[in-house]
Amino acid sequence: MLKGLDKVSRKGIMNIMQYRLHIDIPLGENEEEAIKAAKQIVAWTFADIECQERLVRISGNKVDVINYRLGHDEDRQKSNYLDKNENGHVRNKKTRISISG
Repeated sequence: MLKGLDKVSRKGIMNIMQYRLHIDIPLGENEEEAIKAAKQIVAWTFADIECQERLVRISGNKVDVINYRLGHDEDRQKSNYLDKNENGHVRNKKTRISISG
């Protein structure tokens, strides 16, 4: 991998390391309520076609995927409580929304 470049995007083009917006929204201590709230916030915000169009426009047509996860303050790993396996164990992969531009 070349210095200053990150992994290949799904479009097959190398991306230069860049700034990213991280938003921290406290959703309480109850896991089930936090999962429900997180899913509602994501659906209400990023599933909206007008919001997707604005994100693409604001980014100069550079946004094609939004990655997100629900974490917990005491969890030292980057666990995603929105993605659990059949045994109830959380995964570390972020959830993704594809943005059509």
